[in-house]
Amino acid sequence: MSLGALRWTELDDAARVLAIPLGATEQHGPHLPLRTDTAIAEALCARLARRLPEVVVGPAVPYGASGEHAAFPGTLSIGHEALWLLLVELVRSADRFTGVVLVNGHGGNLPTVHRAAEQLRGEGRRVLAWCPDGPADDSHAGRTETSAMLHLHPGEVTLPDAAAGSTEPLPRIIDRLRGGGVRAVSPNGVLGDPAGATAAEGAVLLARWTEALTTAVTRWLTG
Repeated sequence: MSLGALRWTELDDAARVLAIPLGATEQHGPHLPLRTDTAIAEALCARLARRLPEVVVGPAVPYGASGEHAAFPGTLSIGHEALWLLLVELVRSADRFTGVVLVNGHGGNLPTVHRAAEQLRGEGRRVLAWCPDGPADDSHAGRTETSAMLHLHPGEVTLPDAAAGSTEPLPRIIDRLRGGGVRAVSPNGVLGDPAGATAAEGAVLLARWTEALTTAVTRWLTG
């Protein structure tokens, strides 16, 4: 159920959980769209709502902390402090819901998402932060995200333009990445290798992530 499509008279929010997709608008190599992280988070929230009827999906937050991608055209970033404030005030405004699930599709948001969730829980609010997993050597626009987008939005993927970037595990390049941004470690903006990506693999990934998210939310609600 989409919150944005409802009227207030249709919504008994006192008995519902709000899921908010968190993404980014940032480069994803020469072959994936700027909205990749947001699209994946939106799809996971929609699938969660189909599994758990008490979940209402809020409008996505399509901007995040993407400063590491600033050297690439099209990237838009609000930074960590603005993201933190946005999340804190957004969740505070959702007090009539029984809880809020922050489904994050952009790894760069994670420290701030967890910081905001910790503060909000300290204020007595029910908040769960969740992010899909992925290989350490395939963290951005590689096979994982390319497969997911081939399944979700194949018309937005230009496979002939796909090429490997840095394939070192993220922990090995994180210092260089933080110092000089993604372009310092990968001229084409890819952290991984999209070779071998398929829509079928994307379907399996989305199913696995949906199962993990549903399990996490169910445990959180009943815990």
